Amino acid sequence: MENAPVDRTAALRLWEEYRSARPALATDREPPSVERFGDHPALTDELLGLVLAGTKRATASLLIEFAAEGAPAPRIGDHWIACDSAGRPRAVLRTTGLRLGVFGDADEAFARDEGEDDLSLASWREGHRRYWTRLAPALGATWTEEHEIVFEHFSVVWPPEVADR
Repeated sequence: MENAPVDRTAALRLWEEYRSARPALATDREPPSVERFGDHPALTDELLGLVLAGTKRATASLLIEFAAEGAPAPRIGDHWIACDSAGRPRAVLRTTGLRLGVFGDADEAFARDEGEDDLSLASWREGHRRYWTRLAPALGATWTEEHEIVFEHFSVVWPPEVADR
């Protein structure tokens, strides 16, 4: 089963609500990217649930994912909109920290900030190795531990009921 297409119209409405309420922060030159976590509905909704609950404040992506999508890599201060598996926009996120590395550069603190499984580096490595091994062929690659990874921290900025304080 696959995720539904994202609802870009609803995502832009959510962005405009945020821009109207927080014009000093919503200074992106272009509308933010509209994304989702994971690659199938159960994982997408599980990870988004962690974000909305305040547990997950980091994510890791292969650098080649951005190239495959024709999208620039994130920059600190950029916003993006996270959708659920049905394609509904649920939150506006703001990138607060970035570093580029390889698989072995992940550490306990990053694994904890990702908020997944038991929060350990061992479970982070197991889950991400499995995920990227599954994802890489769709990107025209075979995943190795030497692929460049974007380690990203973010805050939730909108809507107010789930935004970080």
